Amino acid sequence: MSASSSLPSAPGRRARPGRRTGVGVTRPGLAWALPATVFFLMFAIVPLVLVVVLSFADWNGVDAPRFNGFANWTKLLHDPVMAQSVWLTLLLTVAGVVVQTPVSILLGVWAAGHQRNRAVLSAIFFVPLLLSATAISVVWRAILDPNFGLPSQLGWLFGDGNLLGSQSGAIAVLTFVGMWQWTPMHALLYQGGARAIPPVLYQAAQIDGAGKLLQFRHITLPQLRNTMITSIILMLVGGLTTFDTVLILTQGGPGTDTTNSAYYMYQQAFKEYDFGAGSAIALVLVVVATLISLAVVRLSGYDKMRSSAEGL
Repeated sequence: MSASSSLPSAPGRRARPGRRTGVGVTRPGLAWALPATVFFLMFAIVPLVLVVVLSFADWNGVDAPRFNGFANWTKLLHDPVMAQSVWLTLLLTVAGVVVQTPVSILLGVWAAGHQRNRAVLSAIFFVPLLLSATAISVVWRAILDPNFGLPSQLGWLFGDGNLLGSQSGAIAVLTFVGMWQWTPMHALLYQGGARAIPPVLYQAAQIDGAGKLLQFRHITLPQLRNTMITSIILMLVGGLTTFDTVLILTQGGPGTDTTNSAYYMYQQAFKEYDFGAGSAIALVLVVVATLISLAVVRLSGYDKMRSSAEGL
């Protein structure tokens, strides 16, 4: 008889075998997931179901909703502003990814090093993370004011100074402000990813005579692959749902030149009081963001990544 079997069980307690996984670690019970499940149902699933229902209804926010079939969808399908907003949303999203990704990688890798004054400079770079999108938009609107801001003092650089008066200038401003606001967050992701790279890889590369550039190309970038995928997915979802920056900086103008889908949803629902059309636009954004995220995960092979704690 083994020593463990000879030990008496605690009085008043019934011995029950623990549920174990394949790696020998006890799996938590379902009760642990209950709070998160309830929260997710209340603030994600239930609102999403209501949006789906309202997309097939006519509702002004006051009277009772009336079912109108596919009228909202037919309206949006033939709406030129809706088509333009989808194109603009995709353009701003792609521009954000193209501009923010290299800057975030370089800043994050640099912040993971041991340079002098690195901590102080990193803290300064991460200041935009402490500000709301509304505050950032107000600040940049004042800075870029054609009468009292920088453009009025630097005419040789800004031309007539009215950057928000043309579609190309407004798109450039929205892209720049988005980069200034969100690059620190993504740089923080890359900083954590860069610090997790085993130093022995760089030591071996130095022995082989590889310089900093080759180490960055053949060690740092491949090791940051999964971090890059996570960052890009966050950029895509954030770009597709950008609203407050457009609302404060351009209000969809000039005309409708910067009216992206999120802002057009706001116009339809809270200015035109057509909550059915607004719900349809919101549902389109949810579906598009989900499909793009799944496509990125599948094409990148991120879904096949396994960790040592998989299944716990």
